[in-house]
Amino acid sequence: MSTATARPSDRRISPVFLGIVAVAAVTGWASWTGFAEQPGPAVFLFVTAAWVVSLCLHEYAHARTALHSGDISVGAKGYLTLNPVKYTHALLSIVLPVLFVIMGGIGLPGGAVFIERGRIRGRWRHSLISAAGPLTNVLFAAVCTAPFWLDALDGVPRDFRLALAFLALLQVTAAILNSLPVPGLDGYGVIEPWLSYNVRRQVEPLAPFGLLIVFALLWIPALNGVFFDVIDALLGGLGIGEVDTYCGFELYRFWQTDPLCTPGG
Repeated sequence: MSTATARPSDRRISPVFLGIVAVAAVTGWASWTGFAEQPGPAVFLFVTAAWVVSLCLHEYAHARTALHSGDISVGAKGYLTLNPVKYTHALLSIVLPVLFVIMGGIGLPGGAVFIERGRIRGRWRHSLISAAGPLTNVLFAAVCTAPFWLDALDGVPRDFRLALAFLALLQVTAAILNSLPVPGLDGYGVIEPWLSYNVRRQVEPLAPFGLLIVFALLWIPALNGVFFDVIDALLGGLGIGEVDTYCGFELYRFWQTDPLCTPGG
């Protein structure tokens, strides 16, 4: 199906998104230069803004893939503008993921754009639309971890390095969690087109609660320990140590920083 009916204004980048990018850039600069006397607030704003940017790109990837797969309605809904306000569930897409970061240092993705699946033909296209979001987190994680696995940290200020390590942690956790085959998450969306009608009908009622179920399971100490052991192993292979991510999280939550993570601590 042609995408020609999508108007140019439907694809114009939103000033809201550009404002969030500007906040990330300014606070990132402040974290790098040590402009602020107390680095914590700058790191908090930098990581939060960068995380919201990644959430917007995650949803944009879904919408853009859907557009090229036949759902031209995503343009009229504002999904191609990268404006988080236009999302079907702004609470699930933006607010809850940010709260999850603050509460537990976990990059748990939220609900997303509404795709008119009836416009799309072919199971592979449906799977690709669902996979596009987590793949965006993988690319974002690659950018965040690049200075570490490329051994290019010379001259990178400590505070910015810790912020980047924590942001990488968020992207890796988001990519993994959202790839789980749990109803309501993208991992299930990838396999759903290949399941029988009866199976899909049985698990459909669970979809609205999939995100909360995963979050609740992560509060179980045993499961949380196993999950973060896997995350630490992955990040360790990319050159990011546990101390970097831990202190990055502590610096992010500047109101209760562990003395261990202060310079000279």
